[in-house]
Amino acid sequence: MLKDPHALITHKEHWKDYYLFTLESPIIASQAEPGQFIMVRVSSLSCPLLRRPFSIHSVEGKNIEIFFQKSGIGTSLLSNKITGDFMDIIGPLGKGFSWSQHSKTQDIVLIGGGRGIAPLYFLSQKLHSAGTTPIIFYGGKTKDDIPLKEKFEQKGFTIYCSTDDGSFGFRGLITDCFKDQLKNLTPKQIFACGPEPMMKAISQVAVKRGIPAEFSLESVMGCGFGACWGCVKKIKTKAGSEWVKICEEGPVFSSFEIVWEEQEK
Repeated sequence: MLKDPHALITHKEHWKDYYLFTLESPIIASQAEPGQFIMVRVSSLSCPLLRRPFSIHSVEGKNIEIFFQKSGIGTSLLSNKITGDFMDIIGPLGKGFSWSQHSKTQDIVLIGGGRGIAPLYFLSQKLHSAGTTPIIFYGGKTKDDIPLKEKFEQKGFTIYCSTDDGSFGFRGLITDCFKDQLKNLTPKQIFACGPEPMMKAISQVAVKRGIPAEFSLESVMGCGFGACWGCVKKIKTKAGSEWVKICEEGPVFSSFEIVWEEQEK
């Protein structure tokens, strides 16, 4: 875990409520792996006190990117920062995707729902550099919720998009779009991130078909490195199950480990 109090914002883009920041942070960029995250101090004031977690969206040389949706006070404050501002960040944190085990495997599928697409671009970079071209599934409520579609297309990835309202691509959930394409695909590995109902549905398909799958869990975090027990998830163990800290043991877990919400009752 490293602290960079002077991560420089070198580029900023936004699409309505979605934002993409490029941060110059050589020390963190040099150690980052797909699926890891950083904790960001969003204000120099005492309120909000806690840092906010953001997946590492991309790494290019000495730069990292974060992609987020403005949805509360923390992300609203962050969205107001401009190019040339410095940010206080901690990272890279957590355990990421086991992508290197599958770097020579073709027919890898990445599935992202809304802002859950954030960590999958970095993963696609690594896989592509290793000789694998993953297939991307990217869903949102409307066309406005899939602003990174062209970014994946520019890299030459096959991408399937869905919108709940049918404003672009497949009409319906990205899980249904994925199920619909399974007649044409034989995935050897799935990596996914997004709302829990989406990931649960993908997990059920993966388990049923015997497809290895990993999921990056989203959670509110207090510290980001296991000190506060503010982010927990029930995970299966040999003895049954136990609560573990997402920030420390994850945020990435396999489909066979996760106890989904309805199973907890």
